[in-house]
Amino acid sequence: MKTPSRNGNTRSFTIADLFAGAGGITEGFREAGFVPVVAVESDKWAAASYLKNFGDHVLASPIENVEVSRLEDGLNWDGADASGQPKRVNTPHIDVLVGGPPCQGFSPLGRMTDWEKSDPRNRLWRDYMQVVETIRPQVFVVENVPELLRSAEFESLKNRAEKKLDYELSFGVLNAVNYGVPQVRRRAIIIGSRIGKVCLPPETLERRTVRDAIGDLPLKPTGEDMHLPRKPTKTSMERYKCVPPGGNRFDLMRKRPDITPRCWLEKPTGSTDVFGRMEWGKPSPTIRTEFFKPEKGRYLHPKAHRPITLREAARLQTFPDSFVFVGAPVQVAKQIGNAVPVQLAWHIALHIRAALESASKHDRDLELIEAVGA
Repeated sequence: MKTPSRNGNTRSFTIADLFAGAGGITEGFREAGFVPVVAVESDKWAAASYLKNFGDHVLASPIENVEVSRLEDGLNWDGADASGQPKRVNTPHIDVLVGGPPCQGFSPLGRMTDWEKSDPRNRLWRDYMQVVETIRPQVFVVENVPELLRSAEFESLKNRAEKKLDYELSFGVLNAVNYGVPQVRRRAIIIGSRIGKVCLPPETLERRTVRDAIGDLPLKPTGEDMHLPRKPTKTSMERYKCVPPGGNRFDLMRKRPDITPRCWLEKPTGSTDVFGRMEWGKPSPTIRTEFFKPEKGRYLHPKAHRPITLREAARLQTFPDSFVFVGAPVQVAKQIGNAVPVQLAWHIALHIRAALESASKHDRDLELIEAVGA
C-alpha cells in the first residue's frame, strides 16, 4: 500500500477518529495521504497504541465524557490524554470524521425491548452524530456490523443525517476480501457527504490468501516482533494434529474421540469453524479478539500445529509490520481483532479523497471565475 502522490496545489485533508481503537481506520487513511489530528478511544491500551503510532492527539476517554465546545479554527476537546493527564487539544478543521460505535447493542428494526432501549451501547451512535452536527465535517464514515443497517438505530441515524444535517448518504455491506484483504470480513459502511454523493468504493480484482499474508513467517514462532508462541498442553498438541487444512472439530471427533472434549461429542452438529484450520490458498475467516483460542474459530495455522500468532493476525488484518501495539498479548489481540482492516480503510479513504479533491478543484475554479469577473 502506498500513499498516492499529490501535487503542490493539493492541500492535505484531515481526519478525526472516534472509537479509534488502536487506529486501523486511521492507518488506512494516513496511507492514503490524510493527516490524523484527533482521536477518542476509551480503552487505555488501545489509546496507548494509537498514541505510539500517530501522536499525542488521542484522548483516552469515553466519548460521552468528551465535550466539543465550539467550532472556530478547530475543535476544543476537554478530556484526558493516553496517560490520564488533563488535556485540551486544539485541532485544525476536520475534513473527514470516522468511527465505529460499539455494535453489541443493535437490535432488529422496530423490535427494541425496554432493556435494549436502556442499553448504553445503543446510544453511542448519537454521541457520534452529535460530533458530526457540531464540527460539520465534509464527509463522515460509520463502520459497524451488517446488522446495523437493519436496525432501528440506523433509521434514526439516517433521518438525522439526511433531514436535519443535509448529508447525502451511501451505505451497504462491504466484504474486506473484495478489497485486497486476505480475510473474509463483512462490515456495514455508511458514508455521509456534504460535497455531493460519495458512493461506496468499487470492489477490486485483487484477491489475497493466507499464504500471501503470512507465508514468509517462520512456522516456529521466534518470540520476537509479536510472533509469539503459546505453550499448549500435550493433549492440545495431539488435538491439533488431527485437524487437516480446511478441517475442524469434526475431524478431531472422528479420529480421536478419546481426547475430544465431552461437550463436542454430545453436540454432533454446529459451526464448522470451531477448532478449524486455515488453508494456504484461501483467505482467513474473520479475525476476532480471541483468535489465539482454536476453540473460538478457524484459527489453527495452515501447517503448524498451533493457533496463529499476534503477528500473523495483524498481517491478516493488513497492519504493516512497523505498526506498534502496546499492552500484554491478550490486550494486543483485542486491539487487532476489533480493528478495521487497514487495506479496506485505505480503499475507502482513496475513494473519499478523490471526491474531496474534485470538490476542492470545483471551488478553486469558481474562485478563479469570480476573480476574473471582478
